Amino acid sequence: MKNFFEKTKLLLDCARPLHWIKNIFMLPGFILALTIEKEFNFNLIGFFFIGILSTCLLSSANYSLNEILDKNYDRNHPIKKSRPLAQGHISYKLVLFQYFVLVIAGLLISSLLTPMFFLISIFFLFMGLIYNVPPIRAKEIPYLDVLVEAINNPTRLFLGWSSICTIIAPPASLAICFWFGGAFLMAMKRFSEYKMINNKVVASNYRKSFETYTLNSLLLSSFYYALLSNFFLAIFIIKYHIAFIILFPFISFLFVWYLNLALSKKNEDGISTDKLYKKIFFLTYCGLIGILFIILFFVEIPFLNHLIDHTYLMDKKIEWTNYL
Repeated sequence: MKNFFEKTKLLLDCARPLHWIKNIFMLPGFILALTIEKEFNFNLIGFFFIGILSTCLLSSANYSLNEILDKNYDRNHPIKKSRPLAQGHISYKLVLFQYFVLVIAGLLISSLLTPMFFLISIFFLFMGLIYNVPPIRAKEIPYLDVLVEAINNPTRLFLGWSSICTIIAPPASLAICFWFGGAFLMAMKRFSEYKMINNKVVASNYRKSFETYTLNSLLLSSFYYALLSNFFLAIFIIKYHIAFIILFPFISFLFVWYLNLALSKKNEDGISTDKLYKKIFFLTYCGLIGILFIILFFVEIPFLNHLIDHTYLMDKKIEWTNYL
């Protein structure tokens, strides 16, 4: 019996439930969809939680596959070398069985929602294969590795949206914002790992893309992704709801805070999603941004419309011309 519980714990470790926090990116899509659906009822909340459950299972399936295909590489990582498969504490066949169980369970649950949610769930799994499985194995290709992994962020946005909405897609500008925002997070994670290992040969044995990457290139690329993310966020704000402009400085500071976590000497073992739960102030700040996001969704601030009202600007121009 003791052996059974130990095996179960090791399998759960391979599924990485601590990473389920990433599925919070489904929430903005769900809230956007609520504004389209107009009529709120508690069934919609239930559908969203069904979607969360399905996505958690499918993300754990992707992580299980990752554990199998990365076990030999993880042995070169100072921390990941202690993972169950890297240590040989559990059979890869057992983890592979877990992968198929999670895939079947996740897809069965996703089929309870809209057809679009089911199709995006399949896409979510497909991108896991593109990222992990040879011959493509995108995680070994510099820059493409970050962009392919980061596509999970807009995918989660789409999943939150399609859990209750039958319209094909949320605004493209917001989806691209999520994509490059995710690329920023992934690039800084790579930066943190590279800095922690502090040995190009060892780093390259762990992750092939590190043969090309340098600390400088990772830092510069993350800055580029952050700029693109904020640019498309600005497009979304201007086009759909100008009140969200109040969020802009807070979200920009969030980028700076995460950058500081990656650069800080206090985080010598790197930054990782499964450790962010220890960053209480950071998570609290993220939560407050989320609350402000929800509030602003249902708030109109008329004077902000002057920022995008061309008629108002032309009237002011005429006034000034007459005055002069």
